[in-house]
Amino acid sequence: MTDIASAPEIKSANPAEINAAFGEFLSSFEAFKETNDRRLAEIERRSADIVTVDKLDRIDAALDESRRKLDDMVLKSRRPELGRPSSPALTGGEAEHKAAFDAYVRAGQDHGLKRLEEKALSVGVGQDGGYLVPSVTEAEIMRRLSSASPIRAIAGSIQVSAATYKKPFSKTGPQSGWVAETASRPQTTSPVLVELAFPTMELYAMPAATGMLLDDSAVDIDRWIAEEVETAFAEQEGQAFVTGDGITKPQGFLATAKIAETSWTPDKIGYKTTGVSAAFPAANASDVLFDLVYTLKGGFRQNATWVMNRKVQSEIRKLKDTTGHYLWQPPTQFGAPATLMNFPLVEAEDMPAIAADSYSIAFGDFKRGYLIVDRVGVRVLRDPYSAKPYVLFYTTKRVGGGVQDFDAIKLLKFGTT
Repeated sequence: MTDIASAPEIKSANPAEINAAFGEFLSSFEAFKETNDRRLAEIERRSADIVTVDKLDRIDAALDESRRKLDDMVLKSRRPELGRPSSPALTGGEAEHKAAFDAYVRAGQDHGLKRLEEKALSVGVGQDGGYLVPSVTEAEIMRRLSSASPIRAIAGSIQVSAATYKKPFSKTGPQSGWVAETASRPQTTSPVLVELAFPTMELYAMPAATGMLLDDSAVDIDRWIAEEVETAFAEQEGQAFVTGDGITKPQGFLATAKIAETSWTPDKIGYKTTGVSAAFPAANASDVLFDLVYTLKGGFRQNATWVMNRKVQSEIRKLKDTTGHYLWQPPTQFGAPATLMNFPLVEAEDMPAIAADSYSIAFGDFKRGYLIVDRVGVRVLRDPYSAKPYVLFYTTKRVGGGVQDFDAIKLLKFGTT
């Protein structure tokens, strides 16, 4: 539960502060490269000096902290103030819905929403109660999730009205061939089709407000709800899209069937191994990353993204190619992602740390490989009784997800088989 009565309005970050933070981040990376170069030179001579290693670890931690600070500032700069006008002027049914929803959230008056439901010949109250939020509020929630949820930002997505989205999938790959204009068409092998199902699961958050906030007509209630559920929804989605079990949440790509790339079949995600348990190879560590990149087909590779957590990225920063250039490069401007071998890198903290047989690095075209299914409609149930003097807002949305093209994502396994 969150008490926001005394919370300050969210202000846009000062551009000068963002520029200073970005400069600090780039300076930290230059210091990191200088110290790591010294460490590598010491290893070549004998062994790395413990003082150099300790300094490198401290700079690496500072680099992570600078990036975290910069990300927070950029995200903050994109958030409008709560009192700012929420959207362009609405007309017709949308304006009526928004006004009725505002009355419900602020004062619990739901007769306007009930009348709209009767007018639309639909039922707005589900089995758990609650009313559909206006389309502008739903759009604001989805916009924020696209910025805050790392996998949602790079994956494919579709909106549906049914509880489950289904699509056919060929386990044997597409059947095709070349023929002359007047030649007979040879019969192709019958494809083995299966049905991929993406059921939508219920995700909820329960922000709390005080009566003082709800009585303040200057506060944009739509933006307040979107902001309050943003973090809760993004954290839950982030975990589900990576490791979700597919039972009470979407199925994550790491929970999908996997197989060694040498034995790959169209219904499993292929993986390459590092050849060493819980580590990169001691020599030519970067080779396994190059192998993973070229395991992916060219059509997927041109839109591919790296996905890993912050600690794994810390290890990657130390690696160089055969010409002595660092594989990892900082973003060229604030708001842009870091790159690894010229491909964008997304931090997903739900990716596993490096351990024996862990799948700690993913690389692929996630827009074609992973599908997020959003059921239309976000519901809010106002509860002024359970946590007096606060008013709770039980907010729910339904979302599903799963792999839709098993050839578009590849994994790196920190093991031998």
